[in-house]
Amino acid sequence: MNDSGFLGTLRARVAGLSNRGIELKSVGEIEAMRAAGLVVAGALRLVAQHAKPGVSTGELDELAEQHIRDAGAVPSFKGYHGFPASICASVNEQVVHGIPNRSQLLVEGDLLSVDCGAILDNWHGDSAVTLAIGAISEADQRLSDATRKALWAGIEAAVPGAKLTDLSFAIETAVREAEEAEGREYGIVEDYGGHGIGRQMHMEPYLANYGKPGKGPKLKVGMAIAIEPMLSLGSPTTEVLDDDWTVVTDDGSRAAHWEHTVAITDNGPWVLTAFED
Repeated sequence: MNDSGFLGTLRARVAGLSNRGIELKSVGEIEAMRAAGLVVAGALRLVAQHAKPGVSTGELDELAEQHIRDAGAVPSFKGYHGFPASICASVNEQVVHGIPNRSQLLVEGDLLSVDCGAILDNWHGDSAVTLAIGAISEADQRLSDATRKALWAGIEAAVPGAKLTDLSFAIETAVREAEEAEGREYGIVEDYGGHGIGRQMHMEPYLANYGKPGKGPKLKVGMAIAIEPMLSLGSPTTEVLDDDWTVVTDDGSRAAHWEHTVAITDNGPWVLTAFED
């Protein structure tokens, strides 16, 4: 999840950042974050199993919250700056921060992005997936696939000694490669990106999903970053609906969102919100 309540502080702050203020965790603290990340992974797996035509986004939210609480954790999102739910459920042209409700029934062909966070022993995990509801169009499937590939490109770049925008560049490069392979253009959502994470859900640094390499703070062992590209089938620009949360593409094109919480380690990136398989 990115913090729409402080959108201005999340925009283009990469240039000139130093390591000051970026939380470094011990091995034990990263392992604690891993435990929180597995709670999130389990909640998203449960949601994916139940996300079908005729099911409401409100039902999915209730399933996720129950899973999180049964694990002894607390939903990160519920009550965060007033957000009323435990997951963000963003359908079709909704990019992020869609508010789930019982009256919003999923239908065949929907593209559903689900963002979920949990707090366990004061440590945060944050992850998102995009789900196909029944049979979806080839364009929508390619959109989701391209977004997921961009996520993993960013993850692979998250190694000690890299600069922050090396991740941004890797994400953007993966998107451009998908465009060339598919003969189409994707919009890299401009106003939202990844973020540091640890004892708080949103911390320094802000991670843009595009940009030149070699800028920003150097990645160090013990840092943790939520990497989360968002792509659209059209415009890269967005607007926020009257509920003050739901972000939609300004041209109504469909969007996809994938996210993982990643720790920087001596052995490379450790994806804290993914199961071992």
